[in-house]
Amino acid sequence: MKKNMNDGTEKTPLGGVGSILDKIVKRKKEEIADAKALVSITDLENSVHFKRQPYSFREFLLAHDRTGIIAEFKRRSPSKGLINGVADVAEVTQAYSAAGASALSVLTDVDFFGGKTDDILAARAANKIPILRKDFMIDEYQILEAKAWGADIILLIAAILTPQQINDFGKFAHKLGLNVLLEVHNLEELERSISPHLDAIGVNNRNLADFTVDIQTSFDLVNKIPDEFLKISESAISNPQTIKELKVAGFNGFLIGENFMKTDNPGTAIQQFVEQI
Repeated sequence: MKKNMNDGTEKTPLGGVGSILDKIVKRKKEEIADAKALVSITDLENSVHFKRQPYSFREFLLAHDRTGIIAEFKRRSPSKGLINGVADVAEVTQAYSAAGASALSVLTDVDFFGGKTDDILAARAANKIPILRKDFMIDEYQILEAKAWGADIILLIAAILTPQQINDFGKFAHKLGLNVLLEVHNLEELERSISPHLDAIGVNNRNLADFTVDIQTSFDLVNKIPDEFLKISESAISNPQTIKELKVAGFNGFLIGENFMKTDNPGTAIQQFVEQI
């Protein structure tokens, strides 16, 4: 396996100086350096999950007995602060799967989203559906981590990566058998980020400048996404009727996190939501 990891030092097209993304990426580089010093690539390759065959994102997302919902386990966020500090990851993700979720999204960013490695390991142990490692991926080492932790899907965020990085990281993930979800926020990001080494393209309805959300972003971009990719709408989905409208528009998947996690019982919340679709 290739050992010369891309360290993410290539210039990335972030937002304005001092933006939350700038801060996150700066911190992420420090985290990665620390992780590399603690856990070698060989250690990752020898981990229990590294040899497993990841689940097919497409197969589960399009399955007739599933909902297309990518249900997220998220404790906190930079925009909302603490969302849910008491939920148990195994219990919640099992309830998500039982309610018909097509995949799980598990945050692993520590400082800004309150995630941790143990969350994705616990979700993997408790579930037999695809898991997305939700994090800010800027280094191939993180993709190896995702495979070692039992993830099936990685997220590439166009706003923090160059087109070359998106292509290279996608290719590397595919070599490991992982599925690749690209996240875009606008047409410019979409047009410069298309790569053959992607499986799905997600439209994040959140404006990175002010963190407001507008579902119209998805409707504006759906027909701009080439049909060979799975089409995902992310954020701002809190009404079952919105899912119906997004399906009609051409979306295959719907990433929902805060809407379930902000309740006392996320498992019950998704069940009631699905019953209304």
